[in-house]
This record gives sequence, C-alpha cells and structure tokens, in this order.
Amino acid sequence: MGRRVKKKEKSLDLSYIEVAVALPVFHTFTYSIPETFAQFISPGKRVLVPFGRRVVTGYILGPSKAIQGKKIKRILDVLDDIPLFPAGMIPFFKWISNYYIYPLGETIKSTLPGGLNLYDFTTLSITQTGQNATVKHWVNPFEKEILSCLKQGSCRLKDLRKNLKKEIPNALIQTLEDSGWLIKKKRLKGGRTRPRLKRFVSITGSDVLSDQFVGAKKRIIDIVRNEGEISVKSLTKAVPSASKLISALETEQVISIFKKQVYRDPFGEHIKPDIPPNLTDEQNRVISRVTGALGKGFSTFLLAGVTGSGKTEVYMQLVAAVLQRGLSALVLVPEITLISQIERRFRARFGDCVALLHSGLSSGERYDQWIRIVSGKATIAIGARSAVFAPFTGIGIVIVDEEHDTSYKQDHHFRYHARDIAVVRAMLHGCVVLLGSATPSIQSYYHVTQSKFKEVSLKVRVEKRPLPEVTIVDLGKNRNLRGIRRFITPELYKAMEETLGSGEQVLLFLNRRGFAGFPVCSACGAAVRCKNCDISLTFHQSSKAYLCHYCGYTRFSASNCAACGSSQIKNIGWGTEKVESAVKTLFPNARVARMDHDTTQRKGAILSFLKGLKNQTIDVLVGTQIVAKGHDFPNITLVGIICADLSLSFPDFRAGERTFQLLAQVSGRSGRGSVPGKVILQTFNPDHFSILSARKQDFKAFFSQEIGFRKSLNYPPFSRMIQLKISGKNKQITRAHAMAVGSFCNRLRKRNTIFLKSVEMLGPIEAPLQKIAKRFRWQILFKGSQTKILHRFARQLLFQNTFKLNTQNVRVVIDVDPYMMM
Repeated sequence: MGRRVKKKEKSLDLSYIEVAVALPVFHTFTYSIPETFAQFISPGKRVLVPFGRRVVTGYILGPSKAIQGKKIKRILDVLDDIPLFPAGMIPFFKWISNYYIYPLGETIKSTLPGGLNLYDFTTLSITQTGQNATVKHWVNPFEKEILSCLKQGSCRLKDLRKNLKKEIPNALIQTLEDSGWLIKKKRLKGGRTRPRLKRFVSITGSDVLSDQFVGAKKRIIDIVRNEGEISVKSLTKAVPSASKLISALETEQVISIFKKQVYRDPFGEHIKPDIPPNLTDEQNRVISRVTGALGKGFSTFLLAGVTGSGKTEVYMQLVAAVLQRGLSALVLVPEITLISQIERRFRARFGDCVALLHSGLSSGERYDQWIRIVSGKATIAIGARSAVFAPFTGIGIVIVDEEHDTSYKQDHHFRYHARDIAVVRAMLHGCVVLLGSATPSIQSYYHVTQSKFKEVSLKVRVEKRPLPEVTIVDLGKNRNLRGIRRFITPELYKAMEETLGSGEQVLLFLNRRGFAGFPVCSACGAAVRCKNCDISLTFHQSSKAYLCHYCGYTRFSASNCAACGSSQIKNIGWGTEKVESAVKTLFPNARVARMDHDTTQRKGAILSFLKGLKNQTIDVLVGTQIVAKGHDFPNITLVGIICADLSLSFPDFRAGERTFQLLAQVSGRSGRGSVPGKVILQTFNPDHFSILSARKQDFKAFFSQEIGFRKSLNYPPFSRMIQLKISGKNKQITRAHAMAVGSFCNRLRKRNTIFLKSVEMLGPIEAPLQKIAKRFRWQILFKGSQTKILHRFARQLLFQNTFKLNTQNVRVVIDVDPYMMM
C-alpha cells in the first residue's frame, strides 16, 4: 500500500501526492506520479491506486512529501477530466472527518454522487486439472465440494461461501491455487455513473452550400446550418432518412459528427417566470440587516418567523443579492418532500442557474447536477442534507430552512448533522449562514441568548393574516365514545362539516402510518411482533398485510397468536389509513387523499398531491409529519390533529421539543390564504407545556421552560454527547461485548483524571428498541461540557490497540451528537 504520511518530514516534492483512499482507514497515504500522468494531477480528482493486494479509488488532496529511501507505490490511473470538488473543500472534509470521527476517504466518498468509485474483486475459476481432481478418491471431500461448485461457472469467493453456506479459509483457496486446481483473477467493478454522451451534427465550414444538394441531403444541411448544431436524434425526427445519410455527408466532409455531454433533466417541467411580490416591512428589515452582513465575513443569523410569514421570499431576495456579487448560494431543506415546492419557486425566479441535489435523483441525474455546479453552470444549489456538500468555490450565503428539523441528522453510516456542518462550511468560506424556522431548535436559540447567533424575526403573517384559532379537545373526556367517534370527536366532526360545506379544504394529521397501530391477541394480550425486531407490526389495509416500519418485514396473515395460539387477533389503534377510511364513511361526498410514506414513494407523487390541493380536487388530506413541514396550502382552513401525544411518550430528552415543533408546524398549515384558519388539537395531555405553547405558537414560552429542564440534567445545549451503538445477531454475545466495552471505557476514564472529571458515562444499557433487523442492540452514552475533551476520549477509545471495539460478531458505531436515542 502507499506509505503513510508522517508529519515530521519537511521536504516537498511535486512528484508525490497525498491521497485519501475510499476505505475505513483514518490515515492518508503518499503515492508517486508516473510522468505520463503528471499533467492530469489536480486536487479533487479521483485516482486508482494499489492498496495492499487490492486496487481502490482514492482522492487527491494535494502534493505530499518525499520519503527518502522508501519505495512508494505509483498511482495506476487518473479517473477524472476535471476535479469533482474544489481544493477549497478539502479543509471542510478534514474538519468533518475529525469531528465526526469518520475516515476521511469515506467522508469524501459519502459526499459525492453514487456509482463513481471503482474497486477490484477476485473471481475463482476451475482449471482442467481441478476438474480432473473432482473424481479422484484421495481428494478431500470439502475440496471436492468447492471444485464441483466452480465447475458450474466462475464466481467470487464471497458468492462461493454463500452458495456452500460454509466458511472457506483464504489459506485453503491459496492451497487449491498452488495445486493448479483453480485460478484467481482480479477484475475492476463500479464506475456505473458516467456522463451521458449524445451524437451531434454541425456544418464543417462556412463554404458549404445546400444548393449543391437535393432532397433529404439539402434539408439536412439547411436544418443543421440553421441550428448551428443539432443532435442526431432530433435531426432524425425532422428528416427520417437522416440516420442513413449523415455518414455519407461526413465522408464528403460536409458535416462533422461528434459526441457531446448532455444533462439529464431532474425537473420534468418548464416553469413560467414569476414577478417578485411587494415585501412587508418586516421582510424588508430582515433583508436589509442580513444583506448588510454580506461580504463582511462569517456570521450566523437565526430567522424566527411564524408560519406563513414569508420566509421563502426572504431567502430568494437574499440569494438575488448574493448572485449580484458574483457568488453562489446554497439552500438546504430538510426533506425531499419539501423540495418540489421550493425549487419551483426558485426556478421561476432564477431560471436555469438552479441545481437540485438529493437522494431521490437517479445517480446519473445527481452526477449531472454535480458537474453543473463544478463547471459553474449552476450558481444556486437546492437540496436535502447531502446538498451541504455542493462543490461551490465562492459561496455568498448558506440558507438552512426549517433548521430545527431532525431530518438534517443522518442516522446511518456517515452520521453528520447538515445544519451544524452548514454553519462550519459558512465559517470556512467566510460568508453568512441563515437558519430559518417558525419553531427554532433549542440549541440554535440558546446560541442567540449567548450572542453566538444574531436573531432576526418575522412575527406577522403575510398580508397580516391572523394565526389560526386553536381549540384543545381533551380525549380523556371522550373515553365513553366508541369506534370512529373516539378520534373523530364531535368537535372535530362539526368543524369538518362546516369547512367542507364552505368549499374549503381540511388537513387531518396523525403521525402514524398504516391502518391500525398494532395487532394484539384478545385472549392473552400479546402483540403481533416482527420476527426481526423488538417492535409490534402495523396493519396496512391497502396491502392487507402486517408490516414492520423498521426492517420492512411483511406478514400477510396474523390468524393465530404466537404466544397462546388463539385466533382472536384484533387491530388496535389508529393510523392514517384508518383515518382516511373513517373520513370516507363520515363524509361520503368528500374527495379524500392520504399523504404519507406509503403514498409518496413514486416519483412525482408529492407534486401530484400539491397540484390536487391547488386545483381543489382534494377536499380532505390525511397525512403524517410529511404534511407538517413547510408546505403552503392556501385553501386549507381547518387542521385536525387526531392525537397530539404520540411523540410525547418517547424515551428521549428531546420528546417535548419535537412535540411542540410538530404541533406548531402542522397548525401553521391552516389559514394561509384569505380565510382565517382553525385548528382542533386533540390530546390526552391538555395541560402539558409543550401542547399549551404550541396552541399559542409561543416558542419563547416553550424555550424558557424547556431550557431549565435541560440545564438541570446537563443535557444539550449545556453539554455535548457521543453515543456508542453496539449491535450483533447473537443476544448473549452482544450483551457480553457491550459489558466488555463498558468496562474498557471505565478503565480508560480512570486512567486519565481529565476524562474522569469531564466525561460522564451512562450505560451500557439495552436500547429502548432492543432488536432491529435481527440485530440485538445496546448503547453507551457519554456526556461532557468540554467538546475537545469528549472527542479526545472517543478518539482514544477508537484508536487504542489494547481492546478491539468491533469483532466478527459485534458491530460498534460511534455517533457524535446523536439524535436517534431509540
């Protein structure tokens, strides 16, 4: 492999480069540059490099230092014509890798469009000698089994192990190769994402006259001359015989045929330009204050704007000011479901300079959008959390909409928080970052109180529309009601009847998808549970199946109880499907739609819902938290919150915060048009401060109570947290390893008095969801008010050599600033 870079070396030789390999290793490596590749070397390009016995993809970080007397391996190839990211992003990647304790090469790989990297793999093929050996009586039976399997065709070692369902030692494969019974071959795989190239036609010179030709040839020349250049596909549509004639015209040197990159279009439709509206006095004040900070270095603003106050228009005005300065703008939204609406508004204002980045795009579409940014063709990037890595060079502003949303935290693989690293990126670029929300996070508003962030606010809705009137309905007083009326209470039913009678729209919110919350046995009370997870299944009427919302396990029948054998299985509780069914029963003439995870997976589904609401072909929309975030539904005048308590019962210190945010946000979908809105908020906890604050949309009242609770228990923002997530398929082995990890952590703390005083340790304990996807789960939580010490402790835990965190049977993951505590 390449030689590890050592800090003590001082000499610099441009014949060497520093490379981060796309593997779970924390070091960078030095490789030499063959003379034939020297002119193609630039930071931000991918290279193919040898690494041990493997060939892997690496990323050029810059020049490295010569190491005298050491043989350094050479790069094998340069994979890109232009850098995939600017050199200015490398300090950003290094900061992320260091803070989130995640390998640098893997960090960079995670930020790029998928399908780019190449890797090698080994195939095994049987030789004629090996085939002869399968009939020899003296050959080991296990070796015969391996060779017999290979007689069916070449395959990878991991596939061979899978087919035989046995562990095959590498040493045995080497023995069979040394005996001449099989051959190992290295192959490259990957790199499926490539530029889309199409054939185009252009005239070779100005002296070509179409009068020299007749018929179809004359028509081809006229069309090409008129267009300048035209794709072969378009030309063939205009002249069906063109595909046969253009080769002859090229031979006659009349036209030239060439390949050109074309971008895959993720937008799908043309948007008419808009006219900027007149701004409110509050909007003008916010824009003036933030614009005054542009070009003056790093600063962070928190825009606290009530729902419907026109935050998106403020964003667009600030982006326009940045573009006038010749800089770029980065706009983040928390979920793909919100992107359709906001990107349409930005394209209507700014046209083709808008790029889209999110995981809902195909790998080819995302690659094209990425290259549009790299090449300078796009100066605005809009997207979900991964868009924070958009490869801009000069950023003028970073905007994080709905900054409170937990969707900005990725909870698998590379566990970063997009809002937090957006602030870091703005700091490294020396530009302004604007965090916007009607319900700011406790963390962000705490930074305002500590003068780290500057607050700007929009306290009044556009056109001075009033906030909706909220009525709380105590579900505890309706225990005598049965069936549909239990959760479509008389108060909600009456409000729906009046709203629908007036030709207005209704939004019903329940943050649980499916038909029934969970199936239980009437005989013994046992729940029907997922076989892979420690969780009840949810019944889905649409598919007539019981689903696990964590691993996807599906069961099409729950006729008998696994605990007692009884067939008395009842579906308890409500989900969005059941609410949808109830509304259709109560209001048979109403046009009802359901917007949740199950109905929004198809491409274009979200846009279809938005159009249905805009065109008033939907009377009642039933949905989960997807409908609560950022959408503008002008004709919805009634919001019914079926049960406000679902998130309150989570074993998580942020449960109250999430409940307040969710309820205030969904309430804000009501009354955004000319007709004042109403909200019916149904709850079993009518006196809980989260619910009372959400009723008034009074964030500061909620903050003043919540911050006292956080301080008393030393929870963020008064501390930082790092969580170890331990999981394995064997319950006893996982528990034993969790205990061993916990013991080692305690020893590490006790060996260092700074760690002992500054790092609080909770656990190891079983996770609230003890099993997910066949893996048993434990966790250890570390808290500390001094971030550097806490991170130093975690790095020492990871990099020490006396105890192995990860084993063959148990996986240990480090989650910095965890949000998913379940």
